Amino acid sequence: MESVARSRPWCPPGSAFAGFRFPAEVIVLAVRWYLRYGLSYRDVEELLAERGIEVDHVTVYRWVQRFTPLLADAARFSRHAPGDRWFVDETYVKVNGVWRYVYRAVDQYGQIIDVLVSTRRDAAAARRFLTRALRMLKVIPSEVVTDAAPVYRAVLDELVPAAWHHVEQYANNPIEADHGQLKRRLRPMRDCRLIEPHRW
Repeated sequence: MESVARSRPWCPPGSAFAGFRFPAEVIVLAVRWYLRYGLSYRDVEELLAERGIEVDHVTVYRWVQRFTPLLADAARFSRHAPGDRWFVDETYVKVNGVWRYVYRAVDQYGQIIDVLVSTRRDAAAARRFLTRALRMLKVIPSEVVTDAAPVYRAVLDELVPAAWHHVEQYANNPIEADHGQLKRRLRPMRDCRLIEPHRW
């Protein structure tokens, strides 16, 4: 008889929940809702209340800060290996109440390669961003798609001279669309709060 494997929702180890009043399933569900959909902490509080679970939005915030890294680590097992076609761009968002440039890259699968928050939009920031992405992933892209900003050409010639630098109009739409998702995600939050000094 052929057995059918059933996928179960992932849950962090029980020890991660020591001292928490609510069951692990409730906490993970709340964090997943917050991360997956364009919800505020108060939205999650309301959704839980509709299900008979009374949780303050500040508690939801604390859960998100505590368990997001665990969920991110678990999600890596279902990711593609990092692709060799990168889409690189920067956007402008509020971080801790101050406008900052956010350098971002995604691969051909839509996976986030890396993120860097910078006070400046210049060659030094682009070099720092790409250097770290290359060092962390240990993947050399065969193609890097950017907008026509001149700083990228010099930085890419320096760091990945063998990669094709593609700047054709509309070629960078994947990262532009990803920026849109980021900004929609930040809108209900009113602002972005950095958890770590350099990476989200």
